[in-house]
Amino acid sequence: MATDSPTTATVIENGESPFAVDITVSDHRIKGDEPEGMGGKNLGPAPYDLLSAALAECTAMTVRWYARQQEWPLDKVEVVLTHQKEAKEGQRGKTDVFTKRITIHGDGLTDEQRAKLIEVAAKCPVQRTLEGTPVIKTEA
Repeated sequence: MATDSPTTATVIENGESPFAVDITVSDHRIKGDEPEGMGGKNLGPAPYDLLSAALAECTAMTVRWYARQQEWPLDKVEVVLTHQKEAKEGQRGKTDVFTKRITIHGDGLTDEQRAKLIEVAAKCPVQRTLEGTPVIKTEA
């Protein structure tokens, strides 16, 4: 789960497509790129793909963490997350809408436990960051 220690991500263009990058974060290496329809070669996830994956991952981990704390018989949690931009009446521009579909597996769970796990899923640190007012500083 989230800690107060800093996370550093390094992203460097690699020339494999006009937008392809090598991403290093927490000793993990992945590629990022834009889909072909956006001028890339689809060599890796696009930025909103990674953001969506981060929210889904955090949601699943938060549900698992809570179930472990309570010693509840959660077998598996699945999160399917979609992100899209939607026009909202009375607003200029479009709003980012994230929809999480959470499936809780565990025959030994009560209806109340399942409901609590869904409630806890909305409290994952990444969701709280997105719903909050983060400060983003840009330095040269």
